[in-house]
Amino acid sequence: MADVDGPTAGMEPLVVLTGVNKHFGSLHVLQDIDLTVHRGEVVVVIGPSGSGKSTLCRTINRLETIDSGSITIDGVPLPDEGRALARLRADVGMVFQSFNLFAHKTVLENVTLGPVKAKGMRKAEATELATHLLERVGVADQAHKMPAQLSGGQQQRVAIARALAMRPKVILFDEPTSALDPEMINEVLDVMVALAKDGMTMVVVTHEMGFARKAANRVIFMADGRIVEEAEPETFFTAPRSERAKDFLSKILTH
Repeated sequence: MADVDGPTAGMEPLVVLTGVNKHFGSLHVLQDIDLTVHRGEVVVVIGPSGSGKSTLCRTINRLETIDSGSITIDGVPLPDEGRALARLRADVGMVFQSFNLFAHKTVLENVTLGPVKAKGMRKAEATELATHLLERVGVADQAHKMPAQLSGGQQQRVAIARALAMRPKVILFDEPTSALDPEMINEVLDVMVALAKDGMTMVVVTHEMGFARKAANRVIFMADGRIVEEAEPETFFTAPRSERAKDFLSKILTH
């Protein structure tokens, strides 16, 4: 067994992609992707635009279907549709670039909706959980406001609380800070760093290299629909092996 002494030694696989391929028309956006994310691991996916990062992220909860290969979550193959898929999606939280909050519901209602509707939680219990989570992400004082009354950074923190309210096994973050003003980026990244420290399993597509360095257990570098390189952050940022990664880092780390 390779990697016995590596960073994932003794860890339990949670999300496993094997030979995953995906086309958009003639464009081969994911090419033979093999990736295992272990329980409690933070995997950060980086790479140039159009490399397949977001598509990879979106296949893990079947927002994008795949053409071939397999994806399992906690040993269960990704169902095609229906109730089984809804149940599985409850185990996979997702935080998008756009916050996707319900505009006509308060912050508190946004966070309680999932546990009540999808998990059958009692309203009072869901409210208690939501209040605790809003406190955890630092927006408890905004609970009775509407999303439009919040800053982008606050809305994204509510979206993280909403994902956590489902008590997922893994949370996918698809460029969670790219729609934010610069001064709001850190308030969201700080929440994500805290989650990582608490042992939340996370797959994060991001351009924030500081976050990758600080919070990732592993960095996955993608280009042209393939995983070109994967390593622990320190190794990847100081001694990338592939020319593609060296070129990418030279462009983004110089300013």
